[in-house]
Amino acid sequence: MKKHTCIICNRKFPEGQGIIIDYGGKKLEFHSSRCASKFLRILLERVPKDILKGYIDRIVDELRERREIELKTRMKRI
Repeated sequence: MKKHTCIICNRKFPEGQGIIIDYGGKKLEFHSSRCASKFLRILLERVPKDILKGYIDRIVDELRERREIELKTRMKRI
């Protein structure tokens, strides 16, 4: 069984658990969603806001749109 090591707390966890993200050839391994969210907070604090703002706005809009479509399809079924 393969073991991974959390990059935030250094805790070891087995394959199939935790959160593993392969991004640009770099493997980000988190043993829990709490450690993953801590990494995300650090990342958002360090990356300049003008670089990420447009991407964040688009993603939020996409997610809201998807949620509205899901609600409309649920309402039609009733």
